[in-house]
Amino acid sequence: MLVVFHMLFWFLLTLILYVIFRRLYQLLPYPFMIPVLTCTVVLVMILTTFDLSYDVYFSGGQWIDALLGPAIVALAFPLYQQRKLISKYKIEILATVLTSSILGILTGYWLALMSGFNELITSTIISKNVTTPVAMEVARMTGGEPAIAVIFVMIAGIGGAVTGPWLFNIIGISNFLGIGMALGGASHAIGTAKALEYGEEEAAVSSVGLGLCALCVSVLGPIILTWIS
Repeated sequence: MLVVFHMLFWFLLTLILYVIFRRLYQLLPYPFMIPVLTCTVVLVMILTTFDLSYDVYFSGGQWIDALLGPAIVALAFPLYQQRKLISKYKIEILATVLTSSILGILTGYWLALMSGFNELITSTIISKNVTTPVAMEVARMTGGEPAIAVIFVMIAGIGGAVTGPWLFNIIGISNFLGIGMALGGASHAIGTAKALEYGEEEAAVSSVGLGLCALCVSVLGPIILTWIS
């Protein structure tokens, strides 16, 4: 009974915090106020303050984790609605996916290498720009650590969702295709959730970028790593 209570407590606490911070984000729509970031920070603070392990949290958090797959599938809805638009720009989308995948692999690897990280980290970080399930499998294929890959994925996702809007304003990107591909290709599911705030077209394009980049990185990642290492 106590175990069930713990599971429900962490599950409900996460949902309540997310609802609170989502409301706060609606009132203060700044990039660094996105709920996935603020909610994560508060949960980490709670675990650290009470000296609790991640396993304690995951006893209930696993129910939310189980929803990741269905959430990714749900992104197919705006994709279907905008299928004609996506077909119209298929060449641009494919070219962007290929470029984004290669740059994501190379920049991650070289950044880790220049920072003095060991082979385990450099083999893991190349999967940072794809969604979690795919990143974990790519990490296994390249001799990396799937658990560490999840951390890199979260950093890339939250980092892109937070800095993306600022970069779009600085560079002057306002086209739905550029916004959608940038967020989906660099920040996967979290970026796609951010793209949905811009509009349905951006979300649809971001969904395509998310899926195709995952496929591209899973194929090219091990090949490029073998070539450059």
